[in-house]
Amino acid sequence: MPHFQHEQGRCVAINPAVARSLSLWTLLTANLAQANDLFELGQPLPEILTATRLQQAPAAVPGSISVLDRQLIRASGARSLPELLRLVPGMLVVPQSGNSTTVNYHGSSATQARRMQVLVDGRSVYRAGFAQVDWDDIPVALEDIERIEVFRGPNTVSYGANALMAVINILTRAPRDTHGTRLKHTRGQRGINDWYASHGQGWDGGDLRLSLSGLQDDGFDQRADDSDFRDSKRLNRLNLRLSQELDAKQSLDWQLALKEGTNQVDNRYEPIFPIAAQPWEQDRDSDVRARDFATSLRWNLDFNPEHSLYVQTNLQQWERLRQWRACEGQLAFSPALRKLWELSPQYTQSLLQNMQLPLGGSQAQSLLATQVLQQAAATFNPTSGAFAHSCGLINEDARESRFDLEVQDTLSLSDNLRLVSGLNYRHDRADSEVYLNGELSRDTWSLFSQFEWRIDPHWLLQGGAMLEDASATSASLSPRLALNYLITPAHGLRAVYSEAVRSPDMFENHADWQYRVRDLKPTLAGQSEADYFATAAGPGNLEQERIHSHELGYNGHFNDIGLSLDVKLFYDEIDNLISEPLKVYQFMPTNGNQLRLKGSETELNWQLSMRDRLRLGYAYIDYDASHRIDRRLTPRHSGSVGWLRDWGQDWSSALFYYGADQLNQYRFERLDLRVAKRMVIGSAALELAGVLQQRLDDEPLSWPANNYQQRHLLYFSAELEF
Repeated sequence: MPHFQHEQGRCVAINPAVARSLSLWTLLTANLAQANDLFELGQPLPEILTATRLQQAPAAVPGSISVLDRQLIRASGARSLPELLRLVPGMLVVPQSGNSTTVNYHGSSATQARRMQVLVDGRSVYRAGFAQVDWDDIPVALEDIERIEVFRGPNTVSYGANALMAVINILTRAPRDTHGTRLKHTRGQRGINDWYASHGQGWDGGDLRLSLSGLQDDGFDQRADDSDFRDSKRLNRLNLRLSQELDAKQSLDWQLALKEGTNQVDNRYEPIFPIAAQPWEQDRDSDVRARDFATSLRWNLDFNPEHSLYVQTNLQQWERLRQWRACEGQLAFSPALRKLWELSPQYTQSLLQNMQLPLGGSQAQSLLATQVLQQAAATFNPTSGAFAHSCGLINEDARESRFDLEVQDTLSLSDNLRLVSGLNYRHDRADSEVYLNGELSRDTWSLFSQFEWRIDPHWLLQGGAMLEDASATSASLSPRLALNYLITPAHGLRAVYSEAVRSPDMFENHADWQYRVRDLKPTLAGQSEADYFATAAGPGNLEQERIHSHELGYNGHFNDIGLSLDVKLFYDEIDNLISEPLKVYQFMPTNGNQLRLKGSETELNWQLSMRDRLRLGYAYIDYDASHRIDRRLTPRHSGSVGWLRDWGQDWSSALFYYGADQLNQYRFERLDLRVAKRMVIGSAALELAGVLQQRLDDEPLSWPANNYQQRHLLYFSAELEF
C-alpha cells in the first residue's frame, strides 16, 4: 500500500521502498543527533591562561593541563600547596621533613625540585641561586587562591629556563570578588594552629583586598631511631592586592606579599674526629628564620578587542637565616689539612680513614700528610680516646633577590591568526658566606613569540620559541610545535613536540663552599676564628639540561553528562642531566646523566549531578635513568580519586584517596574525609568543618626519619564571612 506525503498542498504517493528508506534515514539522523548532543558545546568552557599566554579552550591547548578550582581547593581540606598538588596526575609530593617539601613532576631527584617553574599571578617564585622552590614558605594563603593551573610538560617556550618539566601557575582571587570580611581558625592534632583574616572593599574604578594569615604545626613525631624530630614550622603572611581602572582601556594591578617564620632544624652534626664534648657545648637546634618580601606592579593596556599590551615588574627578596654552634676536633681546623684537601679530597679522605700515609700521592701531598699526622698525635688523648676539640659558631645565612621586567604584546592579526610576543629581563643575586663565599649575580634576557593559526574550523596549528641568554650560560633556543584537531570546540586531539632547557643554578655551577667558624672556645693559637678543612667548588662549565618531549593527547568536555576528560601519552628524553648529590665531601656535579620517561596520564572531572562531583587522576610512568638517584623517586603507578557531595541543608562532604606505589621507595596511601556545615546568621555566614586524614599504609612518609605515632590526623576549622 503506498504511503502519502503532502508537498506544497498536494498529496503525493510515495513508493513503499522509498518510504522505508526515509524512515531508516530519519531514525539514523535522530540517533546521530542524540549522539552529537554529547559533543555540543553547551555552556561556555573555562579558559586556560597558562599554556601559551593566550586564553584558550581546554581542547585547543598544546599540551596537558590540570586546573584546581576554588571549590576543589576548599573541599580538599588541604593546609598547604604541596598537599593540593597530590591531585595532579604525575605530580609527586615528597616531604623532606615536617617543614621542608619537594614537589616533582615525573620524579627524578627526591631531594631537589629543580625542573619546574612556579608562578604566583605570573611572578616566578623559583629561586635561581639555589635552584629550589620553598613550598612551605610561599607567601600566599590558600584562602586567597582562585585557581591553580598546572601545565604538565615542558614549557620553556612560554616561561623560560626552569620550565623543563612543568609550570605551576597560582592565580589569586581578584579584589573585586572578595569584598567583605572573612575570619578563619583551624586547630587540630600535631600542633595545628592556623588562622586567616581578610577584608576587601571597592570604590569607583578600584578594589582592594588585605589578608593576614598564619600557619603552625609540629611536623613529624619521631625519627627512625625513635628520637624526637625537631621539624615544626611557624609562619605569618601579609598579602595586599589593589586593582585600579585608569580609564576604559587602562588598568593597574599592584601586589605586596610579606612572610616571616621559623623552621626547626635539628643540629645532628657528627664530628669527623672523636671528641669528648659536653652536651651543652653543641646546640641541639639550628633553626632557620625565613623572611620573604615581594611586590609587583602590572599595567594593562587594551588598544582594542584585538590588541592588548601589558608591562609587569616585580621585586623579590628571600632570606634564610641560620646560625648554629657545633664542636669538632681541633685537627679539623689545621691549615695543612685544608691545603691537602684542596690538592686532593680523595687522598685526604684516605688519610683520615686510616690515619696513616696513603699509597701514592705527590711529594707535596706526602709532606702535608706527615704534618697532619704529627698534629693528630699532638692533639689526641690515648686515655680518653678523643681529640682536643673546640666549639664555634657557623653562619649559614643565605639571601637572594630578583628584579624582573616583562613586556608582552597580544595581537589578533585576523579571525584565524593570533600572536603573542614579548621581552623579559631578570636580574638575580645570591649572597652566602658558606655556599658562595660572598655574592654572585646573573642577568637573563629572554625574547619569546608564539602563534595560533586556525587553518579551518577543525585544524589548529600552534608554534613558538623562546630565545634566552644568561650571563652565566650560553644562549638557548626552545621551540614548540603543536597540531590540534578540533572535533568540536569542546573536543580535540593533539600532537605536540617541544624542547626545553634548565640552566644550572649559581650554586651548582659556581659554588665556593667553605666554613669559617667564629667564636671558637677554646681558641686556637690565640685565634677565635678558623677555617674548616673541607671545601668544595663548582665546575663553572656546566651546560644546560635539555629535554626533547613528544606528546599525543585528547581533551574533551561532554556537556550533557557534565564530563571532562584529558588523556596523555608521552615520551621524554632528558640529556645533560645534573643528578649528582651536592655534598661538601663529594661535590662533583656533571652533565653526564640521562633520563628517559614514557607513559600515560588520565584526568577525569565528572559533575554527576547538581550535588555530586567525581575527580580522578592517574599516571603510569616507565623510566630508564642512568643515575641511581633518579631511579629512587619515580613510581610506576600513582594517582588520586575524589568525590564531592552536597547533601542539602547546607551539609557537604568530600572524600579523597591518594596513592603511589613508590614514593622514594616507600608505598604511600591515604584517605582524606572533610565534612562541613554552613549556617546563615543574619547577614553573615558561618562554616564549621572537620578533616580526617587516615594513612592506609604502615611505612614512613618518603624518608625513614618521617614517622608519626598515629596513622590518622584530625583537625577542625571555623570560618565566618560578613
